[in-house]
Amino acid sequence: MEIESFRALLTDEGQTLLAELRGLAPGQELAVATRLRRSHPAELVSAAIGQAGLRQRAAAKFGPADAQRMYFTPDGVEQATRTSVAEWRAARFRALGVRRIADLCSGVGGDAIALARAGIEVLAVDRDPLTCAVAEANAAALGLDGLIRQHCGDVAEIGLSGFDAVFVDPARRGGRGGGGKGRIFDPEAYSPPLSWAVGAAGKTRYAALKVAPGIPHTAVPEGTEAEWVSDGGDVKEAVLWFGTDPDPAEPHRATLLPGGTCLTGGRLPDPEPGPVLRYLYEPDGAVIRAHLVAEAAERLDATLIDPTIAYLTSATLRQTPYATAYEITDTLPFGLKKLKALLRERGVGTVVIKKRGSAIEPEALRRRLKPEGPHSCTVFLTRAAGAPVMLLGQPVR
Repeated sequence: MEIESFRALLTDEGQTLLAELRGLAPGQELAVATRLRRSHPAELVSAAIGQAGLRQRAAAKFGPADAQRMYFTPDGVEQATRTSVAEWRAARFRALGVRRIADLCSGVGGDAIALARAGIEVLAVDRDPLTCAVAEANAAALGLDGLIRQHCGDVAEIGLSGFDAVFVDPARRGGRGGGGKGRIFDPEAYSPPLSWAVGAAGKTRYAALKVAPGIPHTAVPEGTEAEWVSDGGDVKEAVLWFGTDPDPAEPHRATLLPGGTCLTGGRLPDPEPGPVLRYLYEPDGAVIRAHLVAEAAERLDATLIDPTIAYLTSATLRQTPYATAYEITDTLPFGLKKLKALLRERGVGTVVIKKRGSAIEPEALRRRLKPEGPHSCTVFLTRAAGAPVMLLGQPVR
């Protein structure tokens, strides 16, 4: 989308089209476009239909109410921070006493919106003119333009004097400012590089640098707090915090949304592995990424089933926000014939297949199982004591 086409959406005619396209169902685009082009410019109709589709995609991240008032680019929908995660971070900044922040590489404004709603004054900076125009329109559409000031330019040229904090969300894909869409795993290949962001963090009292969840722990600077955030069990991001003075014994944090439960640590050795017992615990992804499985095991009085596998086991059931519990009924060496026979014998028609440390593809296995019946079962394809196993069980409600 060109910036001229986007600005046309902000006119009265563009707004009328967008209002008419609310609730556009998938598959109706061609028929609707043909009808609308009889009374509106073809380019404007295409831009409005495209924007309507982006708003529908964005509803999962921003909620339907905000998404229907906001504007997006394809990359903006993909890369924007989910509202629940942005609100969590904004609340942390607010609790630190931050009142003025520089949001560098701000994109379409997901974080800036959450920060402004927390009462923080935001300078949002991005180098792409279209992205800046979209972010500026979003601030106005949500009534936050009094707290968000948009600047289009190079983040390296922004002076940070007078700001309480800086938030940097560098591009970690080849798409924004690059030529491809692939993920970037080397922190020094971010745009801007992690080393530059660390330097910027040193210029304000507080800072948060967003990084890929898979960042090597060896790349985390000393003295920072590394936080991994999941939402509904899915890991969304990792953030390096500066100025929060973390306990050296607990430099890592796993934050589990929507509840906001936190687990800290990072220095405990892994528990010794043991046999699979009655209950299996699948740690939340943020707990695993933060290397806090040992801390979770300590709270559950559990052991690993294998030194290389992040499944925990215990003879007793304990409630925990840090893991999902399953009651295990069978622990068997992997065998397709045996598995099919067991499922058929028990009338299992719904099979949830989970794997960790196994090369078997769940969908391919499900097709071969051909389950039938009224019951359900969870099958874990994994390793225990170094050997391939299959564990059958049910989630504990």
